[in-house]
Amino acid sequence: MRRITEFFIQRKTFSVVLTLFILGAGFLSYEGLGRLKDPKFTIKTAIVYTPYPGASPSQVEEEVTEKVESAIQQMGEVDEITSTSSEGYSLLHVDMRDKYGPDELPQIWDILRKKLRDARADLPPGAGAPIVNDDFGDVFGVFFAITGDGYTYREIKDYAESLRKELLLVDQVAKVQFFGEQTEAVFIEIPREKLARLGISLNTIVDAVNSQNIISPAGRVEVNGEYISLRDSSVFMDPEDIGNVLIPGGGANNHLYLKDIANIRKDYTDPPGTMLRFNGEKAIGLGISTVDGGNVVVMGNAVKEKLKELEHLKPLGMDINVINYQSETVTKAVNNFVMNLFQAVGIVLGVLIIFMGIKTGFIIGFILLLTILATFIVMKIIGVNLQTISLGALIIALGMLVDNAIVVVEGILVKTQQGMEKVEAAIDSVKETAMPLLGATLIAILAFAAISMSDDSAGEFLASLFQVIAISLLLSWILAITLAPLYSVMLLKTKEGDDIKDSYGGIIFTVYRWTLRLCIRFRWVTILAMFGFLIFSLTIFKDVQQQFFPDEARPNFLINIWMPEGTHIEKTREAVIQLEEHLAEYDEIVNTSSFIGSGALRFILTYSPEDRNDAYAQIMPRVRNYKEIDSLIPRIKDFAEENIPDARLNIKPFTYGPPTGGDVAVRFSGPDPDVLRSLAEKAKDVYRKDPAATFIRDDWRQRTKTFEIEVNEAKAKNAGLTRQEINRYVYAHFNGERIGLFRDKDEFIPIIMQVPEEQRKDFDSVYDMQIMSPALGEYIPLMQVVDSIEPEFQDGLIKRKNRSKTITAACESTEPVPRPLFSRIRADIEAIPLPAGYSMEWGGEYESSRDAQQKLIQNMPLVLMLILLIIVALFNKIRRPIIIFMIIPLAIIGVAWGLVLTGRPFSFTALLGLISLVGMLIKNAIVLIEQIDIELRSGKHQYHAVVDASVSRVRPVSMAAFTTVLGMIPLFTDVFFGSMAVTIMFGLAFATVLTLVILPVLFSIFYGIKHPDREPDKQ
Repeated sequence: MRRITEFFIQRKTFSVVLTLFILGAGFLSYEGLGRLKDPKFTIKTAIVYTPYPGASPSQVEEEVTEKVESAIQQMGEVDEITSTSSEGYSLLHVDMRDKYGPDELPQIWDILRKKLRDARADLPPGAGAPIVNDDFGDVFGVFFAITGDGYTYREIKDYAESLRKELLLVDQVAKVQFFGEQTEAVFIEIPREKLARLGISLNTIVDAVNSQNIISPAGRVEVNGEYISLRDSSVFMDPEDIGNVLIPGGGANNHLYLKDIANIRKDYTDPPGTMLRFNGEKAIGLGISTVDGGNVVVMGNAVKEKLKELEHLKPLGMDINVINYQSETVTKAVNNFVMNLFQAVGIVLGVLIIFMGIKTGFIIGFILLLTILATFIVMKIIGVNLQTISLGALIIALGMLVDNAIVVVEGILVKTQQGMEKVEAAIDSVKETAMPLLGATLIAILAFAAISMSDDSAGEFLASLFQVIAISLLLSWILAITLAPLYSVMLLKTKEGDDIKDSYGGIIFTVYRWTLRLCIRFRWVTILAMFGFLIFSLTIFKDVQQQFFPDEARPNFLINIWMPEGTHIEKTREAVIQLEEHLAEYDEIVNTSSFIGSGALRFILTYSPEDRNDAYAQIMPRVRNYKEIDSLIPRIKDFAEENIPDARLNIKPFTYGPPTGGDVAVRFSGPDPDVLRSLAEKAKDVYRKDPAATFIRDDWRQRTKTFEIEVNEAKAKNAGLTRQEINRYVYAHFNGERIGLFRDKDEFIPIIMQVPEEQRKDFDSVYDMQIMSPALGEYIPLMQVVDSIEPEFQDGLIKRKNRSKTITAACESTEPVPRPLFSRIRADIEAIPLPAGYSMEWGGEYESSRDAQQKLIQNMPLVLMLILLIIVALFNKIRRPIIIFMIIPLAIIGVAWGLVLTGRPFSFTALLGLISLVGMLIKNAIVLIEQIDIELRSGKHQYHAVVDASVSRVRPVSMAAFTTVLGMIPLFTDVFFGSMAVTIMFGLAFATVLTLVILPVLFSIFYGIKHPDREPDKQ
């Protein structure tokens, strides 16, 4: 290390040019870094949808879901399969193992599709091919709602389509997707009694319509050396053309125009698909995603410019409203965090100047600036973006970044005050401290390594925390042994005649020296008092609330609305409209976006959209200030309970980090749905007893009403009818039958034949229904081949997890964090007796937090062994590492009191802060013990070596702690990093006492060191 330091001191020109390079390249890299609000993490989930029209949920489960799951379960890459079997379709969420990243997933999705193709042959007749959606994790960071008062859905869709074509050409745009568009259809309405009277079957009409609606080649002819094409012009170009189709009926050799017996119109399908409303107006959503590896800010700005260019094409009265514009959110969030970073740098610089002098503080502050800029350079090279986690990592690392420079520069300052020549003092200071500082720096980095080794979504979400801290700390060490000595030699000046006594002769050093001697003299009292304090602190730590990830400071919140299962989507829409009108009365609310029939497009990575369900809707109000959300929630709930009694509301703010699936949730698995519902009900009874539990529910929801048609097989066979044909007539009567496609410009829309609305909406009409008997050649009453039509209740949703029927009973907590509620109800839930063949497991926030912490903690033994190995390598002794590891548990004292006094929960980020605190504590301990060894090698008595080394470390250890603690101030009020900041601030403040007092006392105990001549007042 001596030669490296000499190189940079002797080659001043090169060193200055290198400094200028870091300054210039650092600022350019900062400008060129990608901007994101939150870091990326991979959604390792695919959706598999398999239609099975007409099948009940139990039939779907047994005949489709089971077979699809069985095929997928053969894949070794699969971690978990959850499924929903519903009326007419099966929906699976397939989660891959955490170890597979974005590079492996495309190949895994190909394997999944191959497995499903092979399984297609095992599915029953009538079931469609499984459809795989592996874009479930796509994020549409720009999300618009296009509205137009007085315009139809089709007119809004036409404008949206024109925008889509243009926006797909914009720089860094990957996809443009619609949400809430309605499907148009051409409807042929024929009263069934009219068909029966004329004796016209459904197949006759279907054949007649389709035979005329097929484009077929008519050939071409050569005329005077020129080819002329012949084309059939009878293909439907207008809905009225369908009415001119001739169909046989009304007697022998007679034909009728279809328009003579049918009402033909173009309209939207009923029930409608998902719907979007913005500020109470119908709308079509337009979501725009960024290309992989793109810059969302660049893309967002490019989209904004393109929309300005296309402004003249926008029809009068149409508006493009913003639901989410991630580039603006990201820019604001990054700018706020950068401001926090500058504030932290300013605080650190101010502390250094106050306590170490202007020149010394300036040198260390300048090295800090170079370290940050050099970190930006490396971040640019390896592709780490600026976002909440990476910028937070820089603020967290600030105090540690100055540690190395403080030790080196302080050593140079002391040695020059002793009369040593500046260059020699610089080289000597680096020689003494370089290796201990390197070891301590590696240990501080290793303390965060468990984060990068965790392969779950939480670990991926926080990966840049480790990357940035590792980069910046290594760079801080490099600059501390290269440029810091150079600028110390260039700028530091000392008065002649200064000596070491003057360096440590101030009041602070005098009081500390006296206190340390006293503690060493009464060593056992000191240690016992400290461990007693630890035990007391652990008891109060039990009262600290536990939390996974906190709520996000976002000016939006979500109102999830659940109507009774089986509710028509129009009734769900009516409930949404009623709630929208109420929300419009609040001055705090700026606008509302309503998604009916499903959740929205995934517009931020941490948002998990709800699956398709007509009984579900979600309203996302935007408020002026996110702090107003807490006061709005109870008022909205009270209104809904009083005015929309059928609706159940779950109102929640957005949260940081990956979605957890609820506050408190317990899963029961087993074969019998009735038993599962009984177990879930018992769990819900436990929830109801706690006043903090709200929105109590299970995910199977209410049973739905169904009518079982009991077909008389013998009578049906005599009439020449099969079950399928009978079901087809009943289905067509109430839902209509798709009989063809109509070409509407560049789109195909379905042609649907149905009975008039008054018959479709009247269930009793089924008893008067007529169906065509092929054997008799005429219509007969449906009841002639049916014994009974009886009402029954069925499970409308059948959920499974890893191929077992699974029901989840869940609730939300009205308390700030859900863990206290979980702790209170846990024993009662676990006491529920389970029949043989049934199992229970916890889900919700507890499961997510437990899994993330286990993944983090399971890597800690390896990390601690590596740290131990480094310490042993530094000292080549065993007692010194033992002393260092003994003081680690004592750090919990400061953490416990900090969280209790501030009322902050112990969140996942607080756990990371505790781990980083361990690294800082070990780092300071290494520097102090190394200084003791230096004093011992100089020939001092052991007692004086311990005391003098500790005194000499007061300034660097205190300054490192002081700068770190004060540098955390900008994060103290941050929603995400607040608990981590408290953990580090209070923990490190107390850890400084541990390093400067308890460690020397333990060292004296382990090595049996006492004051020479038993005179504690003599030096």
